[in-house]
Amino acid sequence: MGEGPPTIERVRDPDLLVANASLFDRPVTAHGAADFLRREGHLLLLARAADGTGIGFVSGIEMRHPDGDPEMFVYELGVEEPWRRRGVAAALLRALGEEAGRRGCTGMWTGTGRDNVAALATYRSLGAEVDDRSVFVTWETGPGPDDARTR
Repeated sequence: MGEGPPTIERVRDPDLLVANASLFDRPVTAHGAADFLRREGHLLLLARAADGTGIGFVSGIEMRHPDGDPEMFVYELGVEEPWRRRGVAAALLRALGEEAGRRGCTGMWTGTGRDNVAALATYRSLGAEVDDRSVFVTWETGPGPDDARTR
């Protein structure tokens, strides 16, 4: 494992996401990576160890509703196990916050499980307020372009 502080960079090349697919929950396809990166308001920051190895990422989506200011939704945050509790997640979130500020966003928000103690501690350490009354609701709308059923 490369030692020293990680570097954080904005990913613009889909091949870089495919090459670091082990950081994600599911396989990263070239099509999925390119589609994510090309969409307006989508961004992904990659943390790398001193030796160049990908050790974590944060993805965000800039959002705006007609009656509010732009906000950054923290879509996903992930850090490889050996690098956890070493400030990588906080550094990624700070970098995302800086980019959000440059884009005119006035805040950031996300959702996580009530039992995700590490994530909640990280968010709180950065000044986040945790609203434990909210409920996230999800449902499927049909197969997407990456769904095997559409091929």
